[in-house]
Amino acid sequence: MLTGRKFRALVLGAFGTLTSTVAMAADPEVTLTIHHFLSPKSTTQVAMIEPWAQAIEKASDGRIAFEIFPSMSMGGKPPELYRQVRDGAADIVWTLIGYTPGVFPRSEAFELPTVHLGSSVATNLAIHDNFDLIADDYEDIKPLLLHVHDGNAIHMRDFIQDVLSLDEFNGKKLRTPSRTGAWMIEALGAEPVGMPVPALPQALSKGAVDGALVPFEIFPPLKLAELTQTSMEGRKKQRFGTSVFMYAMNKDRFEELPEDLQTIIEEHSGRAFAKKMGEVWEAAESVGKRMQHESGGTILRLDDATTEDMLTRGQSVVDKWVEEVTSKDIDGEGIVEKARAAVRKYTY
Repeated sequence: MLTGRKFRALVLGAFGTLTSTVAMAADPEVTLTIHHFLSPKSTTQVAMIEPWAQAIEKASDGRIAFEIFPSMSMGGKPPELYRQVRDGAADIVWTLIGYTPGVFPRSEAFELPTVHLGSSVATNLAIHDNFDLIADDYEDIKPLLLHVHDGNAIHMRDFIQDVLSLDEFNGKKLRTPSRTGAWMIEALGAEPVGMPVPALPQALSKGAVDGALVPFEIFPPLKLAELTQTSMEGRKKQRFGTSVFMYAMNKDRFEELPEDLQTIIEEHSGRAFAKKMGEVWEAAESVGKRMQHESGGTILRLDDATTEDMLTRGQSVVDKWVEEVTSKDIDGEGIVEKARAAVRKYTY
């Protein structure tokens, strides 16, 4: 089991010394703002954004500095982050592509159930090495990293002794992170309820939802172990799809930088970054699982027959996605085929 200390060691090994805030250069040539919707204690800020920013400050000899604004502290709501970076209200944002349905249709392929197999490392590398499949989604911005978490497990408010059939979810209200997540929830016979993840704790505590599709990684900052009693995943840790996250920069802001500073940012935003962030998110899953166990909750593995039913229903979501994007002159079937092959290549 990965302890908090071991998780911190993994992050330190990835980027070097980690501090709670990004040290500002005395006289930077450029100061870039970074805006996101999670807390300053989240995996996103502590294990990704802060170390990345520090590494670039060091590599640029202080010519680039960063100001990080967590918890939507620059204003607006999470679904507005894409427009903020596109229009230049923020220089860099981290957000969920599912918050802006229809804007990133090709990229959704990598979050579909049965395409993503449960490893954030595998899917991150598949996305990075096959970016040409989805490049048309990003013409208006400069993507620095596209990544996923280990995948959406189902977490319920109530204790469930066992799940012998997916009929267990009939009529339940489940929070969804995206429209593909909503389709998966509907395939389970449940009712999807869309909301940004920061709103989930209140929704659970008030009974506005019966459960949620989220990874275990989000348990620590949102204290979900105190709000849920049962979590579940497939027999071989298969998940009910995943979510694609976007770490992106305003295109004009990037192109205004001197070429050597552009190079530094790109060198710190490549394949190694994608792989390491997959490892960080996989490690964070263990922390969340431990919290669920220690709180008295239970983590169920669906039996073989129920897992097979889960995968069959997941394939129905894939079929629906292919049909929809094909109607928009996108080769959905071809993207799914190549995405699946790439994910399998890196799955271990």
